[in-house]
This record gives sequence, structure tokens and C-alpha cells, in this order.
Amino acid sequence: MAPTPRITLLVASLHVLFYLLLSMRVMLHRKAHRIGVGTGGDEVMTRRVRVHANFAEYVPLALLMLALLELAGTAAAVVWTCGLVLLLARLAHAIGLGGSAGYSAGRFGGTLLTLAVLLAMALLGLWRFLAQAAL
Repeated sequence: MAPTPRITLLVASLHVLFYLLLSMRVMLHRKAHRIGVGTGGDEVMTRRVRVHANFAEYVPLALLMLALLELAGTAAAVVWTCGLVLLLARLAHAIGLGGSAGYSAGRFGGTLLTLAVLLAMALLGLWRFLAQAAL
């Protein structure tokens, strides 16, 4: 039986639920304010669309990387840490940007954590590849 990336499965499921919540926020605001396409110049709509889009821009690649690391045999504690830090980062970013178009600690911290976990996973992936190639 092939190894199953169980940790990634749970982490990805949580991210999908969060993505659906962000989607609903956009759709409900669009309906309530009768905004067809785009943002209609509505500042709240613009922020909600950006939160949703930013999530869609970063999370798929991060989850792919997480699954690959888990399948490569990375320690479960590392996979859990990367996955949960990513979720925390995206939550902080959504709250921060969702509340203000300007600077916020949530937006800054969420962005920083997202980039940090992506970098950590990329470096770990490279290290695992090079370590296996040396054998």
C-alpha cells in the first residue's frame, strides 16, 4: 500500500474550509451590494477579493510542498509545524487585510509567516533531495 500523506490531508482540508469561508464572504458581499463583476469600487469588496485571491495565490503551492515533504518521509512534527504555521499565517493575513487596506500586524505577520514557511519547506525539500542523491 502506498504511503498516504495523512497530515497534509487534514491540513489541506482545514485550508479548503477556510477558503470556502473566504469565498462566501466575497459572494455574500457581492450579493448584498449588487456587485456583478469586479469590485464595483467598493472598498470592503476590494479587500475581501484580495484576501481571497492572496489565499489562492500562496496556499496551493504550499500544500503541494507539504505533501511532497510528507511523502518524502519528513518527520511528522516538522510536517505538522509547517502545516499549522501556514494555517495560522493565512488566518492572520486574512484578519489583518480584511480589517484594513493599510498596515496591520496581522497582515504583516501573516505575510512574513507564509513566506517563512514556504522558504523553510523549499530548503528542506532541497536538503532532502541532495541528501538522497548523495547516497
